Amino acid sequence: MLSELTELYGRLVYNPQGILLGEISDVIMDVDREDIYGLYIEHPNPKIVEKGAAISIPFRWIQSIGEIVILRKFPPSVKLPEEN
Repeated sequence: MLSELTELYGRLVYNPQGILLGEISDVIMDVDREDIYGLYIEHPNPKIVEKGAAISIPFRWIQSIGEIVILRKFPPSVKLPEEN
């Protein structure tokens, strides 16, 4: 069990298929409400996230947190929005 939020930093995150997505760089939260919104991964796996662009994973997508983080859901690939 986590005793401090900072214990999440550096934990490895895996998608539902067991593929390494990346390492937690930060946690996105609302301090006033004490709600965690998501996990920020600054350098995700470029095989899953186009160009290894930084992503935020909604907290509700997490299946379990232990030595590693396993996601309940995640798209097979993430594409960057097209620039106009």
